[in-house]
Amino acid sequence: MRLLLLTTLFSVPLLSLSGADWPQFRGPLGTGHAPGASPPLEWSESRHVKWKTPIPHKGWSTPVVQGEVIWLTTATEDGKEYFALRLNRKTGAVEQNVRLFTSEAPEPLGNTVNGYASSSPLIDGDLVFIHFGSYGTAALDARTGEEKWRRTDLPCRHYRGPGSSLAHFKNTLILTMDGVDVQYLIALDKQTGRTVWKTDRTTDFKDIGPDGEPELEGDLRKAYTTPLMIEPKTGEPWFISTGAKATYAYDSATGQERWSALYDGFSNASSPVFAHGLVFINTGYGKANLHAYPVDDSTRGRLTTDQLAWDCLKRVPQRSTPVVVNNLLFMFDDGGFASCLDVATGEIKWSERLDGNFSGSPVVLQDGTILACTEQGASYALAPTAEKMTVLHTNSLETGMLAGPVAVENALYLRTKSHLYRIEGE
Repeated sequence: MRLLLLTTLFSVPLLSLSGADWPQFRGPLGTGHAPGASPPLEWSESRHVKWKTPIPHKGWSTPVVQGEVIWLTTATEDGKEYFALRLNRKTGAVEQNVRLFTSEAPEPLGNTVNGYASSSPLIDGDLVFIHFGSYGTAALDARTGEEKWRRTDLPCRHYRGPGSSLAHFKNTLILTMDGVDVQYLIALDKQTGRTVWKTDRTTDFKDIGPDGEPELEGDLRKAYTTPLMIEPKTGEPWFISTGAKATYAYDSATGQERWSALYDGFSNASSPVFAHGLVFINTGYGKANLHAYPVDDSTRGRLTTDQLAWDCLKRVPQRSTPVVVNNLLFMFDDGGFASCLDVATGEIKWSERLDGNFSGSPVVLQDGTILACTEQGASYALAPTAEKMTVLHTNSLETGMLAGPVAVENALYLRTKSHLYRIEGE
């Protein structure tokens, strides 16, 4: 009963009620759900490909779609040049290729799957917002590509490249900057790019040596996640933001911290999920656990493990974000396992291996079908059932995906390592 009550008190605010657009990372709801979308469940290089457009350079960012335009980002492999591309949604033609930023000395990525163009854009009305972490953020006219403003003065040493995508609230654009040197969130005015508020993480990393400097340099302080906005039926919305060693809830209008939950994980890429009054937190690298905390609008302060509804220690993804369908949670891990859990109890209903490794987050179609794509090129359409893993179709493209699939109306937009595809029925 408590879970049902909390579900009625909160929702995830909608950017697009019609489902005719894909305006931000993880879709119009920010949850991986694609309302109104019913694209083909079967495709190949020779079937249901409406168009296929080569994308220059390298990028894992998910495209955004509004009206007849698509925007995505890419960067040279050496990280010295950063681009925003606008494509025609009907034809796939590249109509704008804007070089926005340059860097004479980008920090090397090291041994990582990440690149320099992993942060997804956000499109809202006349403006599209392009983000490359500390290398630069800009607002462009969504139809012409004309630059409205830019910021290149927001410090963050990403160490292995930027990865957090953009969120927004009313007239503010929210950036997540979790680096090895600084960790903060900042809200910019959408029209001007000016700072509205800035909130530093309050995480105690417990790694400061006697000289006052961190003893461990590198991965243990950084993260790549994107905030999830939560909207109560009364009162102002707030959002949940996962970082290294801790997840926080913040007031959307002011950035003021509301509550936090600690853990040992770092280099988090999987974003938080909220459903049925529970927030699901992926603790990231080290050993990924999935923590389920009950929260409501009165939750404040430090959450403890005594307050956990449940936690899952097995086959939790380190990069992909889970999705919830009805009373079930589905996750796809880096090793190729798909798992189904009961939302209320955390009971694992099934866990089975698929062929490939998952980095991009899955998408839920209108009828509940789940689409998940691998780094090797295989894509799976799964039925959202608790009894057993039911693969409806297995599909393949020439190169794999680290971006998540985008589902809008009767079409899929799939960004592989080399191309952007529009998949649509005949």
